Amino acid sequence: MPSLSVRKIDKDVYERLRLRAAQHGVSMEEEVRQILRRAVVAPERLGDLALQYFGDNGVEIELPPRDPHDPVGLVE
Repeated sequence: MPSLSVRKIDKDVYERLRLRAAQHGVSMEEEVRQILRRAVVAPERLGDLALQYFGDNGVEIELPPRDPHDPVGLVE
């Protein structure tokens, strides 16, 4: 498997990455792999992206009834 070295990372970025990895319970190396994977692999469908960001905790809403209307006429 290929490897990659990244040099000259700002101390602030390094510390944020270290904290983020700790919060996720993984090594910094694994955290970077996950970040890179998410950055270059686009979801196949828009719905997949919505689930990724908002989860599958859907809500039920009741829409108010609407009266039908005549279509808008186009004038030439």
